[in-house]
Amino acid sequence: MNDEGRWQLVLARDFRADGKFVTAVKSTGIYCRPSCPARHPLRKNVTFYATPAEAGRAGFRPCRRCRPDEGNQQAEIIQRVCRYIETHLDAPLTLEALSRQANLSPHHLQRSFKKFVGVSPRQYTEAQRVKQVKSKLKGNGTVTAALYEAGYQSSSRLYERNQLGMTPGDYRRGGNGMRIGYTIVSSPLGRMIVAATERGVCFVGFGDDDQFLQGELSKDYPSAEIRRDKNFGQWVDAILNNLSGKQPHLDLPLDVRGTGFQQQVWNALKRIPYGQTKSYGEIAESLGKPNAARAVGRACATNHVSVVVPCHRAVGSSGSLTGYRWGVGRKEKLLAKERSGE
Repeated sequence: MNDEGRWQLVLARDFRADGKFVTAVKSTGIYCRPSCPARHPLRKNVTFYATPAEAGRAGFRPCRRCRPDEGNQQAEIIQRVCRYIETHLDAPLTLEALSRQANLSPHHLQRSFKKFVGVSPRQYTEAQRVKQVKSKLKGNGTVTAALYEAGYQSSSRLYERNQLGMTPGDYRRGGNGMRIGYTIVSSPLGRMIVAATERGVCFVGFGDDDQFLQGELSKDYPSAEIRRDKNFGQWVDAILNNLSGKQPHLDLPLDVRGTGFQQQVWNALKRIPYGQTKSYGEIAESLGKPNAARAVGRACATNHVSVVVPCHRAVGSSGSLTGYRWGVGRKEKLLAKERSGE
């Protein structure tokens, strides 16, 4: 693993990296575990050492918060539970069964697992099953075999959770066969593209140039069959009414791809009231993952359906507008219009 890979584990506060290396911060003279909950330092101030002893010899002292110089038996137990889940996906992985593997009470395991991993054992199991299905499908495995090997007793659970964002068959074919229609119209934010499948809206974007918007749609759906279509005018009208302040609440059918975590973030964004904002940290807190502010930001950046999923209502901790795929000026205009109630 190179230093960039280590830094990504630090940003994710991945406890599974604990014990593999430590992070030393030149500006403070302190070294930490990769999962340390303290605020992340600047990348330019960070160097990595294989062991606490090496960091100590280089003149760094251990963090008093994550105590990297001490063993962490609880983290090791949770690591073993993760490995057990990953290798027994075809088995009934109930909380009671996992607690027996960890030699902990179900309540203690649930609390400790969420503390270290950031999600519950059930959520982690679900994510690993979806990961295995995707891997099997990309390797040209059959849909049925992929589902059952990952522990699904039927395809219905995977479909209803929309974890793949398309049918498993479409995913196996790299998205080939998806039919997407789109239209481009004028809006209060410039030219607006709205694209949809037969199941719902899959893309909304803004720009000054129609060719640019067509390119952005193709970039997000490179393997789909895309054509101009005006058969979903009622959805376009609803978005335009929202932008003009006539329809504050949008409830349109969606057909978007995303991981379980991305879906959680997008649903949280839809719950932010019209005219209000929340910081990335507040959204992470609402999901029970207080250390996932950066991941929330990445989920906002990968939102395919701007406005319908109002990622413009996510702001920095100081209230700063930060980034926006379609330009910070448009984000500012959106928020100003919503706050004025016009």
